[in-house]
Order: sequence, then structure tokens, then C-alpha cells
Amino acid sequence: DVQLQASGGGLVQAGGSLRLSCAASGFVGDDLDIAWFRQAPGSQREGVSCMSSSDGGTYYADSVKGRFTISNDNHRNTVYLYMINLKPEDTAVYYCAAGGCFPPQEPYVQEFDYWGQGTQVTVSS
Repeated sequence: DVQLQASGGGLVQAGGSLRLSCAASGFVGDDLDIAWFRQAPGSQREGVSCMSSSDGGTYYADSVKGRFTISNDNHRNTVYLYMINLKPEDTAVYYCAAGGCFPPQEPYVQEFDYWGQGTQVTVSS
């Protein structure tokens, strides 16, 4: 079974940075892509970033472009989301998920079958 473990969230002041990690296990082959989603209270889950395993192509939501960077460490089977210049509106539970990433298309929840448990990111003003 595919398992995802997200970590790295926390409380940070506006302008600060965090690195989220998504440790993956149980993959068969290399055909599953990893995405980061986030969900704020009262809001729908939105795709923040994803990386295609086939060509390394990446997607970023407009709201995080220039501030968030997705990367992977194949040796550790871990995908990272580096977040800098964090803003209060970035406050949300962040989830990593495995499925299909097709940049420049936004990742959709319905296209991802495997989910991590979520990690809380809180940005204070």
C-alpha cells in the first residue's frame, strides 16, 4: 500500500519560512506524482503545488509562486515544499497526496488517490 507521511508544519510569524516533508512508501514503479494541497477552515481544499515524476514539471498556484518551491529526494523517497515569505493567508492544514500531476493544469483532489494525514501551518501577523 502507498503511504504518505507529512510533517514540518508549525507556527511562524509572517515573513518566516518552513519546510514541509512528505515521506512516501509503497510505490510501485515511478508513475505516481506528489502534490501539496492545503485547506483553511471553511474553505475547499486547493492544490498548491505538484511535481510530475515523468519529466520533473512543476505546478504552483498563483498565490504561492515565487515563495514556495517543491523538490524531491528520490534516495529518501521524500518530497519537500519549501515555503518562504509566509503570509497569514497561508495558514491551513497542508496535505501531500499521490496521483497525477499535469502542469500547467492545477492538481485536482479527485485525481489523487493517496493522502497523507496533514500538517498544520499557522502564520501569525
